[in-house]
Amino acid sequence: MRWLWQAPNWPELRYDAASLSRVVAAARQAQGHLRGKTEALDSLGQLPAESQVWTEEALATAAIEGEALDPVAVRSSIARRLGLAGPRVAVPRAVEGLLDLMQDAAHNWNAALTKERLCRWQAALFPTGRSGLTRIAVGAYRRGEMQIVSGPLGHETVHYEAVPGAAVNAEMRALIHWFNTTGKSGEHDGVVRAGLAHLWLETVHPFEDGNGRVGRALIDLALAQDARAHWRMHGLAQRLMKDREAYYEALNQAQRGGVDVTGWLRWFLRTFESACKDSLVIVDEAVERGQYWAKFHAADLSGNQRKAVAKLLDAGKGGFEGGMTPRKFASLTHTSAATATRELSDLVSKGMLVRMGAGRSTRYELPMPDWQWKPAQDAPETAT
Repeated sequence: MRWLWQAPNWPELRYDAASLSRVVAAARQAQGHLRGKTEALDSLGQLPAESQVWTEEALATAAIEGEALDPVAVRSSIARRLGLAGPRVAVPRAVEGLLDLMQDAAHNWNAALTKERLCRWQAALFPTGRSGLTRIAVGAYRRGEMQIVSGPLGHETVHYEAVPGAAVNAEMRALIHWFNTTGKSGEHDGVVRAGLAHLWLETVHPFEDGNGRVGRALIDLALAQDARAHWRMHGLAQRLMKDREAYYEALNQAQRGGVDVTGWLRWFLRTFESACKDSLVIVDEAVERGQYWAKFHAADLSGNQRKAVAKLLDAGKGGFEGGMTPRKFASLTHTSAATATRELSDLVSKGMLVRMGAGRSTRYELPMPDWQWKPAQDAPETAT
C-alpha cells in the first residue's frame, strides 16, 4: 500500500471518536460563540461582516492554489450579491465563477449533492476551458491519470498519485451517496463530516484542475447543512491559507496512511477552531461599529462628515494608516482644507472623533483606543 485509496477497507474512513471528543468540543464552542455573536447583529452589521469574510475567503481559496484575484473586483461582486451599496467595477468571469460556486455551496445547502452539481462548480472556475495556457476538461470528471508533482522537468518529486481515471466515476458515486446519506442521518458530528468529505474528495481528485477549490466548497456545503442555514462566517479558507504548508502536510500524511484518519481530523478540527476565533474579530468589530453609530444616531452630520467617519470605521481597528487629517478629509470629500478642518473640529466637539498630535502631526481618530492607528515607535509622526 502506498496511497490511502489503496488501503484495505477504503473508502470506509474511520476515526477514534473518544480521542477526538475534546477537540470536537473546543471547535463547537468556538463555532457557537461566533454564531451567537453573528446572529446578534442586525442586518446593518451582519451583511458587511458577511461581505468581509466572504471576500477574504474567496481571495484565500484562490491564493492557496497560487492564484491572485483582484480584491476590488471580488468585493464589488459580493456587495452586489448581498445588496450592499458601493462602487461597481467590471468583474472577470473567473471571479464571478468562483463566487457562483461559493454562493451555491452556502445558500443552496438543502439541495442534494450530485455529479452534475460538482461538475458545474468546477466548470465555473474555468470559463475559457483553460487552466493557464493548458486546455482542460471542464464540467466533467477526468479520465486520465493524476499526479501532484513539484520540481524541475525530469527531476520531479511525486507528492501524490490519485485514483486511476477509470475508477473516478465509481469512487465519486460512493462519496456522493455517503455525503447525502450522512447529511440526513446525523451519523457524524457536522464539523467531522466536513473534514471527512474534504479528505475523501481530495483523495479521489476527480477533476483535471480545481479540486482544491471544489473541495473547500464541499466543506462550506457540509457546514451550512450542519447549521441548516447559509452560514459561511467560519473563515476556514483564510486559516488554511495562513497554514498552507501545514494544510498540505496534513493532507499528505492522511493520503499516505490507512483508513483510520483520526490524525487528519484532529488537525482539521483545531484549524476550524482557530478559523472561528479569527472570524470573531471581524464580528466584534461589526458589533463595535453598530454601538458607535447607535451612540451618535442623533448627531447632526453633513454628508462629508458621515463619509469620513465611515471610512475610519470601515478600515477596522488601527487600520486607517496615519489617521484622518484635514488633507485626507479634503481629498476624500473634495472640499477645501479650511472646510475639512472646520468639519473635523465639529466632529471632535460632538465627541465622535478625538484630536491627537499637534502641528503638522495633527490627526483625528475615533474615540476608541483599539481603533486608533499606532505610529511605529521608531518613525516620526507625519500627516499626509
